[in-house]
Amino acid sequence: MSSYRAPRGTRDLLPESRAALSRLEGIARSLAVRYGYREMEIPLFEQVSVFERGIGPATDVVEKELFRLTPRTEDSESWALRPEATAGIVRAYVQHGMQTWPQPVKLTVVGSMFRYDRPQAGRYRQFWQWDAETIGDPGPAVDAEVIEMGRRFYAEAGVADVQVLLNSIGDSACRPAYLARLKSYFASHEAELPELERRRLETNPLRLLDSKDPTMTAVVSAAPKISECLCDACEAHFAAVRAHLDAVGVPYRLEPTLVRGLDYYARTAFEYYRRGAEGQQQALGGGGRYDGLVELLGGRPTQAIGFALGLDRVMLALDEAGAQPAREAPPLAVVVGADPADTVSRLRVASLLRGEGLSVRAELAQRKLGRQLETASKEHAHFAVILGDELAEGNVQLKDLEAGTQRLVPLADLAHELARAAKSHHHG
Repeated sequence: MSSYRAPRGTRDLLPESRAALSRLEGIARSLAVRYGYREMEIPLFEQVSVFERGIGPATDVVEKELFRLTPRTEDSESWALRPEATAGIVRAYVQHGMQTWPQPVKLTVVGSMFRYDRPQAGRYRQFWQWDAETIGDPGPAVDAEVIEMGRRFYAEAGVADVQVLLNSIGDSACRPAYLARLKSYFASHEAELPELERRRLETNPLRLLDSKDPTMTAVVSAAPKISECLCDACEAHFAAVRAHLDAVGVPYRLEPTLVRGLDYYARTAFEYYRRGAEGQQQALGGGGRYDGLVELLGGRPTQAIGFALGLDRVMLALDEAGAQPAREAPPLAVVVGADPADTVSRLRVASLLRGEGLSVRAELAQRKLGRQLETASKEHAHFAVILGDELAEGNVQLKDLEAGTQRLVPLADLAHELARAAKSHHHG
């Protein structure tokens, strides 16, 4: 057995897993179209400064989890694999002058992200996300639309009982006073804080509210709530978000410790959890409003909101729920032959059918017809195209493997007959 293995924290997506992921990607892309988002691609790596500015130098993602790359050139740029998509999308928005487009600009990316994180269930160093961003709309209606779209994704994916946790983190007008109050509170409990949280108290006190350290639970639960400090404008915005969610029937739970710990985040913050499976490692996805990020990356002040939904977490949730695994699409037909050695004819007929846009496999192993048909049935093919003596007169036998029927079909009509069957899925 080979000693080579996939890198720690990564895994091979074998065909069944790849089919499950493709299904989720298809749901995401379908929803994106329905909600007016345009799909784009961004590089798998960016300048490190994009993430330092876009995510924040005092975050775990930048401090500990970036996969940094060393260029093999004289170029002095420092690069890193993307740990998330928002910073790259906003960088592209600014770089390509999307602020001159009709606003808002609604963009989506589906793909793999990378974090040097501790591997555990549902958390990999290479993972897949669906990211959706609406740039150039101050809300509050679009906030509710984004949240509702994410919840609809889970419903269509088959994840039951997903709840929305919701909060407002204020803005630059009211958050400074709250931060001062929060810092004073935690400073009075400094002796109870772990070393990491003591450092965060100086650099970013908001992050103490979402501490992953279980010893922080009691201290955090008694901390001042930002809802007590919202200015009138933020309070009105948050009330309007809730009213819009109520209007479209999205239930939510107010969660005062749900924060985004960077200055450019503002107002709406949200996460998705399976009911009964809450905790720092259990979030299926989340997002929020980031009204300062476009300006931070060189653009004009522009309000925006978005989310990132973890597709690996959804696959795990479906597995835990015992959901029927996604199955790869079987071939419509398999071309088999009575003469095991005549692989030329089988390949030629399969090639003609593929040229008509049909999913067809050619049986190219030189084995008896019975074994060929047995394999086609195991692959769940709908039809077997059997090449025999009739081929000399331009005919083939078309066997419906599901119905057990068989009939003679002119080779010239075969593609049409198969296309008709594929469309109606009626037995032949």
